[in-house]
Amino acid sequence: MKKHLEYIENIKDVISQIEESCGDSIEATAQFLSSALIENRRIFLFGTGHSHMLCEELFYRAGGLLNIQPVLIDTLMLHIDAAGSTAAEREEGLADKIFDDYGMKSGDVIVIISNSGRNGVVIDMALLCKKQGLTVIALTNLRHTNAGASRHQSGKRLCEIADIVLDNCGCVGDACIEVDGVEGKICATSTVAGAMILNASVARAVELCAAKGFYPEHFCSANVDGGDDINNRLIEKYKKEIKHL
Repeated sequence: MKKHLEYIENIKDVISQIEESCGDSIEATAQFLSSALIENRRIFLFGTGHSHMLCEELFYRAGGLLNIQPVLIDTLMLHIDAAGSTAAEREEGLADKIFDDYGMKSGDVIVIISNSGRNGVVIDMALLCKKQGLTVIALTNLRHTNAGASRHQSGKRLCEIADIVLDNCGCVGDACIEVDGVEGKICATSTVAGAMILNASVARAVELCAAKGFYPEHFCSANVDGGDDINNRLIEKYKKEIKHL
């Protein structure tokens, strides 16, 4: 089988595993998200390295909920210093400042995204958010996280702290394709799987809201007629409440 087809087959297999094993976790996530939407509590997403892309997946896009607050910290992302971000995500002690800067409050919901679920800053954030009364949802890779020890002084991994665990059903190391003559594997699955899980959770959350007569505000594509007018009204209404909007 050609490698592009093998990758697609691997993604199909991951999706099948998610469908079979993660339904209850997605439902529980949707319940918390719908309650947050109805009660006007914030929904935060936090991840480091490539996981930060999934924070942006739900933010300010066509069909994206308005009440989404990605936590975007330059030193923990890739666009300034990719290698430096790897070092930074292993540090402890950053979570307090991030928590305060973003105005997180008891009753809010945070989705913490980490494929390995073992590095210092995500464990710090999960522990702090739990202590401060937020609902903590982990989007992680249970095969990977169970294959290694925590790098946090507590000895805990993200999945052991969270209220709900969403498993992206990937392999250890994330990359899944072997090519003859190439050392190691290529082509990760966590981003594709994570985006699907998050959007599935949102779809169900909005369905739950609508069943209760609440219709969450969401963005329209800026590239359809009238889209700019819809989005600009929402931005003007909420730009003081939602960082990065």
